[in-house]
Amino acid sequence: MDKDPESGEANEVSAASRRSLEKAVSVVLFLLGLIVLGDSWRIGASWAEDGPQAGYFPFYIGLMICFTSLFNFVKAFQMSAESSFVSRKALGLVLTVLLPTVVYVALIQWLGIYLASTLFIAAFMWKLGGYGLLITAPVSIGVSLIFFVMFETWFTVPLPKGPLEAMLGLA
Repeated sequence: MDKDPESGEANEVSAASRRSLEKAVSVVLFLLGLIVLGDSWRIGASWAEDGPQAGYFPFYIGLMICFTSLFNFVKAFQMSAESSFVSRKALGLVLTVLLPTVVYVALIQWLGIYLASTLFIAAFMWKLGGYGLLITAPVSIGVSLIFFVMFETWFTVPLPKGPLEAMLGLA
């Protein structure tokens, strides 16, 4: 970390500039607008004898998305290149939660929601919370059991189950 010469406070290193992210988001939204335009045109975006076709209103929404994206893209060039969107430290904290969450969602497909949730809660309690096994195990297992009873028994809403539930005859 560098020190600000005037205040003496530590400056955090930027992971991404606001300018570059504004440009990137503008491009992504413009492409999304083009997809809306194309699909609206495909299903009919004009006015028929009996009123608007199915793609009429989505077409104009896609057009507005494209125009506002172009406006934001041009406006991004007027921003200071030095303005930071996020520091490396803050990005690291976000990724500390985001990456395990992505893994959790992927694990639901193979392990089922209850086992994946137990592992997810246990990992967060152990790694980020600093709790030991004596607290982590009962809490993570207990939360999943409570949700199992609540959804499967009380609400009768079946959630994705994996091999553990099948082995226990719950699938």
